[in-house]
Order: sequence, then C-alpha cells, then structure tokens
Amino acid sequence: MSEANYKTTPPPIDTMPKGVSYIVGNEAAERFSYYGMRTILVIFMTKYLMSSGGGIDPMSETEAKKWYHLFLSSVYFFPVIGAILSDWIWGKYRTILWLSVVYCLGHLALALDETRLGLSIGLGLIAIGSGGIKPCVSAHVGDQFGESNKHLISRVFGWFYWSINFGAFISTLLTPWLLDRFGPHIAFGVPGLLMLIATWVFWLGRKEFVHIPPGGKAFLEEALGPRGIKSLASLVPIYLLISIFWALYDQSGSSWVLQANNMDLNFLGHKWLASQVQAMNPILVLIYIPLFTYVLYPWINSFFPLSSVRKMGLGFFVMLPSFLIIAFVESGIQAGQTPSIAWHILAYVFLTAAEVMIYQTGLELTYTQAPNTMKSFLMSLYLLTVSLGNFITGFINGFIANPDGTSKLEGVSYYLFFSGLMAVAAVAFIFVAKRFKETSYIQGAPEAEGNP
Repeated sequence: MSEANYKTTPPPIDTMPKGVSYIVGNEAAERFSYYGMRTILVIFMTKYLMSSGGGIDPMSETEAKKWYHLFLSSVYFFPVIGAILSDWIWGKYRTILWLSVVYCLGHLALALDETRLGLSIGLGLIAIGSGGIKPCVSAHVGDQFGESNKHLISRVFGWFYWSINFGAFISTLLTPWLLDRFGPHIAFGVPGLLMLIATWVFWLGRKEFVHIPPGGKAFLEEALGPRGIKSLASLVPIYLLISIFWALYDQSGSSWVLQANNMDLNFLGHKWLASQVQAMNPILVLIYIPLFTYVLYPWINSFFPLSSVRKMGLGFFVMLPSFLIIAFVESGIQAGQTPSIAWHILAYVFLTAAEVMIYQTGLELTYTQAPNTMKSFLMSLYLLTVSLGNFITGFINGFIANPDGTSKLEGVSYYLFFSGLMAVAAVAFIFVAKRFKETSYIQGAPEAEGNP
C-alpha cells in the first residue's frame, strides 16, 4: 500500500480509533527502552565506564550529573528538529519510523562499547532518535481523532501516559538488576531489543493510522501567521516556568540515585539497588492517573472549575515537598546517620503527583492549543521545557564544580537552592495562569472552532 492510499482524515466515528492500540503498544516498548537505559546511566558512568585501554575509568559524581543532565537536555532539544521534519516535510508517520532506526543504532552503540567513545556515540544517536520522535508520537495520537470522537482525546492521552509509565516501571526494576548481574552489554542490549520491537509494532499499525500529510508551505504560513504567533505567545510563558519543574524532577535520576547509595536500602523485606528506587515513579503514575481522573479532579471541580492551567498550578506547589524531604534526608546523612530509603518513597509520592498534574495535563493542553498544521511543532516546544530544565541543572552542576571533583554547593544547601527556585516558579505561575485563555483546534473540525 503506497503512502497516497493511507487515510488522511479521521473517520466520522464516535468510538476509539483502531490505530490507537498500535501507538500505545509502541510507546510502552519504546519507553521501556529509554527509561531502562536512562535508569542505569549514572551508575554506569560512576562504576562501570571503561578507558580505551581496557581498565575501569569512572567519572566523578559531579561530572556524571553534568553528563546525565546535558544528555537529557539534548534528548528534549531534538524534538524541535523532528517536529519541523514532520510538520513541514515528511509527515509524522515517516518521521517516527525513520528516526526510530537511528534510535536503535544508539542502543547498539551503548551495548557494544563501554568506553567514553561508545557512550558519546550511543547517547548522541539516542538523543537524535528519541528526541526527534517525541513530539510526533504525541501529536500522532491526537491526529487519530476527529470532531465526532474528540471527547475521547483526554482519555486516550491518559492511556498514552499510562503506557509510558508501564514500560518505565518494568524497565526501572529490571535494568539495574541486569547491570548488577550481567554487566553493561546485556543491561544496555535489552532496552535496545525493546526499541526494535517498538519500531516493528509501529510499522504494523501503518494501515490503521490516520496519516496527516506534512503541511509544507502551509506550515510556515501558519507558524508565522496570526494564529501561530498567538498560540506561541500564550504558551511560551507557561513553558518557561515548566522548565523549572523539570530542573528538579529529573534529578530523581541523578542526585537522588547518588544520595540513595548512602541510605539504608532495605525496605519491605527486600534490599533495593540504588537505581531501582526510581521504579516508584512509574508505579505511582499508574495509580494516580485513574485516581486523579475519576476521583480527585471531579472532587476539586465540585468546589471550583478545574481548568488545565489550574491543574498545572496545583502541581507546582505539590512539587515543593519532594525536594524538602530530600534536603532533610541529606541533613541526616551529613550528621552520620543512615536514613531509610522509605524517605525517598515519600518524596516520590509528591514528585509523581506533581508530574501527573503538570506533564500529562500539558500534553493535552499543547495539542488542543496548536493550530492543525503545527501540532508536532508546538509539542516540540512543550518538550523543549525538559531540555531547558536539564540544561539549567547541568549548567548549575558545571558552575558549582571544583577542579578536584567536589562542589561549591554541597549537601543540604544544594537541595534547598532548587527548592527555592521551585517556590519562585510556583508563585509566578499563578500570575501567568490568570492571563491565559484556552483555545481548541481539532483535526477535521471547522476552522472557526479553532477560535477562542
């Protein structure tokens, strides 16, 4: 079947589109591969990294944190490139398929070469592949819906996010065990295999998907026209503040893991690996999504209308206790104590609640606020908040690093600094949210319905 014969508009149905199951299945496998690799990255760099001569050549903790956050910054920068290719030239389907191959090659490099060269090549290819497909996959989900079933979009973005965290949960438990038991080749190889499966599942769904053609010249006209500029102007202030959330959130995979090495890892009759504790995040997401959707949000909505930006504003304040708990744990470690890893689990309760309120809500908000020819591009700018947040964290860790590998901002003061940064962002978000007016653009809907 040639590309010209694929469906290019959503069918007039009021049920869930058939292509959604392939996208959700693809996303679960892809997220297994990404989070599996990412979960062990700091441990690999500080304990397993090899020199070109064959000996162990680990990084310092400060250097590893800088590499980790600059990698994440790169992953979430490349969505801009992927979105331009998708919305302007290739379309979402071909962009996702071709960049998934690049993604697979990155996993292969990590699995085969344990040196800094292999690390650099592998992380570079994964940043291009994973980053490039991110905005396209999210927008591709929304493209399957038309005017007659747009009421299901919110539900499917919940499923989509649920599949992300299902894959992340399994890989976060399994991959550290593979690294500990079998070493880096197997630990990085298994996520690579899952990415290959994800690519195959996505290809299987090609006949069921709605393939929205690339916008070409219309994309540029829309992006530079009144509607595109208006959408950007309304969303960018929100995005800038969300980047501060990510500056804290992604430290759960770096500074929190390093802190866990100095804690009592025995909990619920099991001794956890330091990097395995991250599994609390996806398992809590799996619990929170239905709990928030069917219980918490309707309950809050009975007191006052709970718009998207209000959900996100609540998330900013819910995020604060997570880092204050980590600062409390650090004070105990500095005092010579060995705090229980249960404190990290409590911190994840708050961090994950904030993530669901901010990130999941932001996916849906970005899709509905984007004009139809700019879906991937606006989604890429939303994902750029993760890049900016990790760049901020990577820059700060580079700035405070001393030549001997120590830090100018040690211990409790490090976590209190980021807590203060989050508090400022939370207050600022209140004023930004008050000025925000929601719009709705849905594929197949009359253009007039895209106006406020």
